Amino acid sequence: MDLTYTEEERDFRARLREWLAKTLPELPARPSPDDWPGRRAYDLGWQRRLHGAGYAGLHWPVDAGGRGATPTQHLIFLEETERAGAPYVGANFVGLLHAGPTIAAEGTAGQRARWLPPVLRGDEVWCQGFSEPDAGSDLASLRTRAVRDGDDYVVTGSKIWTSHAEVADWCELLVRTDPGAPKHRGISWLALPMDAPGVTVRPLRTLAGSAEFAEVFLDEVRVPVANRVGAENDGWRVTMVTLSFERGTAFVGEVVACRRTLGELARRAKADGRWDDPVLRRRLGRLHGEFGALWRLTQWNVSESERSGGVPGIGGSVFKLAYSHARQELYDVAAEVLGAASLSLDEEWTLDRLSSLSYTIAAGTSQIQRNIVAERILGLPKGR
Repeated sequence: MDLTYTEEERDFRARLREWLAKTLPELPARPSPDDWPGRRAYDLGWQRRLHGAGYAGLHWPVDAGGRGATPTQHLIFLEETERAGAPYVGANFVGLLHAGPTIAAEGTAGQRARWLPPVLRGDEVWCQGFSEPDAGSDLASLRTRAVRDGDDYVVTGSKIWTSHAEVADWCELLVRTDPGAPKHRGISWLALPMDAPGVTVRPLRTLAGSAEFAEVFLDEVRVPVANRVGAENDGWRVTMVTLSFERGTAFVGEVVACRRTLGELARRAKADGRWDDPVLRRRLGRLHGEFGALWRLTQWNVSESERSGGVPGIGGSVFKLAYSHARQELYDVAAEVLGAASLSLDEEWTLDRLSSLSYTIAAGTSQIQRNIVAERILGLPKGR
C-alpha cells in the first residue's frame, strides 16, 4: 500500500479545494428530505457542475467518458468534497457508483456510449433492482423471470428496496433467464427503462419517514436483448463486479463524513460539559481510532483497485462489515451526547442515527460479509 501523494496529486488537491471554495456558495438551498423530485433536480444540478468543471467520472476510463484519473485522485476528490460539505451523489449514487462502473467494466462499446455519458452529465438517474421479497439475503434465489422472445426479454416479477425507483430513468435489473440452471448460473443483468409499459413503482416509507426505496412490479415488461450487460446467464459474475464497487469504494465519502461527525460530537461534548466523563472520552477515542483504521483500509482497497485495473477486490467486504458496525456505534454515542435532542426528527443527527440502523443490512448483510471473509479470504470451508 502506497500512502504517499505525488506532486501531481497534491496539485490536484489544491485545484479542487480552490474550485470548491468558489462553487459551493453558489449552490441553491437543499430541498426537503422527502421532496424526491426536488432532490433529483438538486443532485443532477450538482452533477452538471462537476461535469462542467471536469470532475465527473474522475476515475472512469477515458473511453467511458471519464478522465482516466487514478483511484488515488478519486479518493482525494471524495475526501475534499466531503470535508468542504459539498453535496454527495444522492439520487445519482446507483448510476455513478454501481451501474456506471459495472457498464464501464463489462459493457460493450455501444452500451458504454449510450448509458455512461448521460450519467456523467447529470441527465439520467439509475436505480437498483436486485432484492426480492422472497429472496432475503440470498440474492441468487431471485425469481423474477425473463423469457426470450425474439429481440426482447419478457420480464415478470417484483423487486423490493429498489433505491430511488420513483425518480429513476433506468434500473440495473437482475433476472432469471434459465430457471433450470443452478441458481447462481441462470441469472442475467439487464438495463430496464423505467418508463416501459408494465412497470409499476410503489414507494416504501422508511423508519426516518423518507421514501428513497420502493417496490417495483414487472408485468410482462419487454426489455431489448441489447440491454443485457454480459452474456446470458453470466449475470451473477457481472453482479459480483457491481457489488465489489458497492462494498469496496462506494462508502469512501461516508467514512470522511463519519470522521467529521466524530469531531463535531467531541466539540459539542466539550461545550456541554460532558467532556469530563471518562467513559464518553474513551468511547470517542476508540471510535477515532476505528475510523482512522477504516480510512487506512480504504486506502489499501484503493491501492489494490489501482493495481487490478479499477475493480475493487474482496477486501471491500472486510471494510463494509467493520464500517457498518462502527457507524451504528458512532450514532449511539451521538444520542448519548445529544440527550433529549436526539429524539427530535427535526435534528439531522436523529435522521442519521435512524439511517445507520440499515447499514448492517444494505449492500449485503453483516452475516453475508462474514461468510465472504471466512470463505474467500480466510479459506475456511463453507457452512452446511
